Amino acid sequence: MILKQLRLSRHLSQEQLAQMSGLNVRTIQRIESGHKASVESLKCLAAALDVAVATLNEENFVIDKHAHNWQALPLWLRCWFGFSFLHIHPTRRVAKRIETMSHATGFLFCLLGFVSEAALAGGLIMLATAYLFYLFSWQGDRYGIWFDPPAAGERQSA
Repeated sequence: MILKQLRLSRHLSQEQLAQMSGLNVRTIQRIESGHKASVESLKCLAAALDVAVATLNEENFVIDKHAHNWQALPLWLRCWFGFSFLHIHPTRRVAKRIETMSHATGFLFCLLGFVSEAALAGGLIMLATAYLFYLFSWQGDRYGIWFDPPAAGERQSA
């Protein structure tokens, strides 16, 4: 359950959430520690946090740093995804979007490089960024560490 994440993202203490929802602080502590919540408690919490009850039932996915897949990653890639530089949870869609935008702006600035050297330098930096994101996308596909499923028609590497 993602109750604690929702509460912290709204900068609320357990006491404040208890007061807003009409629940006991101990009830919130129990739910955050993984105990099952009643439907009535979930409704009160959902209303207080302004989310759907289904949102409260979502699971929190975390990278297990002791898992074999994580240990098999190269150090630089673990650092990259460990810092969640691509996104809070790295998704292939976001990485590809950044790659595409970097390519487009890089080529545009390279064309403007005929007029200004600064534009050429900026274009080369954007193209380097695009190829860096291509590398990270390729590595993310290779090691299967994306948080989103591949789109229809995309090939997933083993």
